[in-house]
Amino acid sequence: MRFSRPGQSWTDHVFEVPLDHDDPASPTIEVFARELAAGPDPRPDLPMLLFLQGGPGMRADRPTSSSAWLSKALEGYRVLLLDQRGTGRSTPANRHSLARFADAKAQADYLRHFRADAIVRDAELIRGELLGADRPWSVLGQSYGGFCATTYLSLAPHGLREVMITGGLPGLTAHADDVYRAAYPRVLSHNERFFSRYPMDREVVARVLERLAEGDYPLSAQRFRMVGTMLGHSVRFDELHFLLEDAFAAGTGGELSDAFLHAVDNVVTHAHYPLYAIMHESIYCQGRASDWAAHRTLTEIGDEPLLHGEMVFPWMFDEDPALVPLKACAQELAARDDWPNLYDVDRLARNTVPVAAAVYFDDLYVDRGHSLQTAGVIRGLKPWITNEFAHNGLGADARVFERLHAMVRGLA
Repeated sequence: MRFSRPGQSWTDHVFEVPLDHDDPASPTIEVFARELAAGPDPRPDLPMLLFLQGGPGMRADRPTSSSAWLSKALEGYRVLLLDQRGTGRSTPANRHSLARFADAKAQADYLRHFRADAIVRDAELIRGELLGADRPWSVLGQSYGGFCATTYLSLAPHGLREVMITGGLPGLTAHADDVYRAAYPRVLSHNERFFSRYPMDREVVARVLERLAEGDYPLSAQRFRMVGTMLGHSVRFDELHFLLEDAFAAGTGGELSDAFLHAVDNVVTHAHYPLYAIMHESIYCQGRASDWAAHRTLTEIGDEPLLHGEMVFPWMFDEDPALVPLKACAQELAARDDWPNLYDVDRLARNTVPVAAAVYFDDLYVDRGHSLQTAGVIRGLKPWITNEFAHNGLGADARVFERLHAMVRGLA
């Protein structure tokens, strides 16, 4: 089905793909993608750019998005926005759809097919249907989308014309423990940067935590602390301050306001993307279990951050209504130790696909050290190390896409 609005048009596609690409008898699921073009026509003369969204478990941007990169990309490409399996309009994976399975093990067995390797193989089937087997396409990977793009370079480089990665070069051999041991110092640093900019908010946060400990609120202190995930985005860094401005209801002697509680819940709930919590640590697993890495490694640091980052903790599956029914499934996935490798180091070392990657110096979510190690492995990769942008640089400033595009074309 085709739609249009001033300056832009798009076609909605639904593709049928195997749940398990290695099993000829596998049941199938649906994967949704939206093909965008500038102007009223589909522009089949233009090459196609596949956008791989961050996550895991988050749907692709919609055409109403204000992402800075999109308009610039549409000047030279048709853009395919992919709802990675389990997200958006693809066959869902949430508490409702997973309830059909007999038990938590069956749910976990199903979800083991929802990592980057399966997403890449979905993309290859879609490329064949849209372009034909002999026509490669370009890929833009943001955050977790960059992890997927690196897997793409490992599994199916023949399908790639060029790859651009922003804030998403993964550690090729880093286990989840390594990821979080590196992450906690960054979270502490971002806490200090935030409280240096807004010194009064340290006391506000302390008062909020005190009220949550004393009062009868539908929000726990530990769940409130997860608003720290906002600290990794340029705009949301300041939005956190404005959220805290509304913490207390006027004239109540310090009661937390309904508006504040609602706003916090909207930040910390996983109702919009339950797969993010369920699958998050598995994206770092190759041959080992995660065993709740963020929770375990938290005990190793001296000073716990006042506000946390993107960590996933076991208690979330007791407190978030979208996750409570999936607690046993999450435990099964955390204990799973048979995850296959996501990256082929030898193939990456022989890479011939043009690749450029933005590595954000102060990225809260992706470790700079791990990214630079990977940049040194992928043959021909051009790294751009910058402290000018936060993790959301691609969506915040068109210059990020412009620079990466020039780099893969040999113009920068």
